[in-house]
Amino acid sequence: MITNSKDASVLNTLIATLIDSIDGYQKSAGDVDNQALAEKFNARARERQSAVTKLQAAVAAAGGNPEDDGTILGGAHRVFQSLKETVMSRDDKAIVGEIERGEDYLKGKFETALAETDLSPAARGAAEEAWQSVKAGHDEMSALKHSMGA
Repeated sequence: MITNSKDASVLNTLIATLIDSIDGYQKSAGDVDNQALAEKFNARARERQSAVTKLQAAVAAAGGNPEDDGTILGGAHRVFQSLKETVMSRDDKAIVGEIERGEDYLKGKFETALAETDLSPAARGAAEEAWQSVKAGHDEMSALKHSMGA
């Protein structure tokens, strides 16, 4: 099988960033006092996991080796590390603010990936499908942050 390395590289970057997002949501769900927020965060984590699974399948279909870990040293890791520190304070408003900051970072990663002109139609389709989850999460967390005055 011929590997489309551009597709695999771009999609693996998105996968790693989404995995960071999942970790951030799961950690936050366990640390907020508001049960409705915890449920929201867990739902987002599950939705992101579904997006990761689909992107991993697209990487495999492109002949690549799908990413299965977060970014370790990447920007998303730093954003979600900051979130972990905020969670220690158990301040729901601050946690939502940090999650929204992470969502901004993730949104930027997807916008960059979707601006790539040489992705195959299959890779673009997979990225666009995952983008729907990312955009919905970004918009939801932004609205939540603003409603809380964070």
